[in-house]
Amino acid sequence: MSIEAFYGDWRLYNDLVVEALRGMSAEELALRAASDDPSSSTGWPIWAIAAHTAEMRIYWLSRVLGVPGEEATPFNGMEDGWEDDLDQPRSADELVTAWVTTWGIVENALRTWTPATLDEPMRREPDDPGPHLTHRSILLRVMVHETYHVGEIAVVQSIHGRTPIDLWPPGYHTIEAAAARG
Repeated sequence: MSIEAFYGDWRLYNDLVVEALRGMSAEELALRAASDDPSSSTGWPIWAIAAHTAEMRIYWLSRVLGVPGEEATPFNGMEDGWEDDLDQPRSADELVTAWVTTWGIVENALRTWTPATLDEPMRREPDDPGPHLTHRSILLRVMVHETYHVGEIAVVQSIHGRTPIDLWPPGYHTIEAAAARG
């Protein structure tokens, strides 16, 4: 039994973020919170927050835990994330591609990991003396990280009078909606 049965609805949230990003103009993606600190995500434009969030899937799931799929993403082989170069804004198409392709890595983990996998310890390096994390703690870290940054994007949108990303649209997460999606 895979853990997809427990975490499969994560895809619904991913799809809502993808659709929101797909609909943003370059002007909207450039919006930022009122912050003078570009080294912190609170000073980043929406595009950088979204890019950073997708790239962290690669870091934790592929690079740390070894889930395959990085080569299919725009972050393949990159040392730094897109957010590390704020002078090169990313488009909605690039962000959608990043979220869709990195979702493949998440989905791979959800489909191949078992409940027992969740309690397996991991090391960042082969000779790492610790402390060690479990696959469960990493998976939850990635989920909470995404939630945090999507909330951050929603706040930036609200500050600028835009309609924020809505992760809970009426009726979207119901049993009936799931049946309609197939």
